[in-house]
Amino acid sequence: MQIETLKIYCDVVRFRSFSRGAEVNHVLQSAASQAIQNLEKQLGVTLIDRSCRPWTLTREGQIFYEGCREVITRYAEVEAEVKRVRASVDSVIRVAAIYSVNLRDMSQCVQRFHQLRPQARVEVEYLHPERVYERVMREEVNIGIVSFPEARKGLAVIPWRKEVMVLACHPEHPLARRAKIPLHDLAHETFVGFDTGLVIGKKIERFLKRHGVEPRIALRFDNIEAIKRAVEAGSGVAILPQPTLQNEVRAHTLAAVPLDTKEPFVRPLGIIHHRGRKLYTNTEAFIGMLQSSTSGK
Repeated sequence: MQIETLKIYCDVVRFRSFSRGAEVNHVLQSAASQAIQNLEKQLGVTLIDRSCRPWTLTREGQIFYEGCREVITRYAEVEAEVKRVRASVDSVIRVAAIYSVNLRDMSQCVQRFHQLRPQARVEVEYLHPERVYERVMREEVNIGIVSFPEARKGLAVIPWRKEVMVLACHPEHPLARRAKIPLHDLAHETFVGFDTGLVIGKKIERFLKRHGVEPRIALRFDNIEAIKRAVEAGSGVAILPQPTLQNEVRAHTLAAVPLDTKEPFVRPLGIIHHRGRKLYTNTEAFIGMLQSSTSGK
């Protein structure tokens, strides 16, 4: 017994006309008549006495009509409330991102999105990678942005972009003047690296070892900004995503030198979300905007 059928019945009774009741519900008169016959069959009673002209409601039909009006009214109220809640939920897009997401690119995406959808607001918080996963799994945010995204139970991963990794060094470092750097030339360099528990740190060290370089790491940090400051201070060199160095290269506080490898070493960025959480329209639109951005590819 569907709400549409109950509404057809109420409108037929309200207008005292099968044709008018069918018209306001955008169905044929025969369909409206069949719907009411099906109701009578389900209930095991006659709702409308068709033996007289004009037809009349039976006692059971009147009771059912009054009850159905309450049901339809309450359904309309609940439907409106659900839509209001959905509109409220969809108006704020909460994003948890790792510290090293390009802040300039993210800011531009947020501003452009607000221009296109002024009724929506994007809130971005920058966290340690494990905190991003945690916030997504707890459904405290709509989406998360991480590097080297991992397939975890209950999570869905949407590819975003790939960022080429380069050597970051002080502008006065001898390697800063090189057009490209073969990896074996890094064998005796001191590195500033990531904390051992971070995926990006493990990926970088495995990459270097795979090419015969055993990195000597003097300092470790849990975020790219701290690593850049240490490299600026002359504490060593680092392997970092090229887009994260744009401001420093422009300001001549760091140099970004390409690695001479057969295939580029890249950092993939992914958008993660809870598999059980619905992605609303504005969230999907923001994801589409992120994917359409070309910086770092």
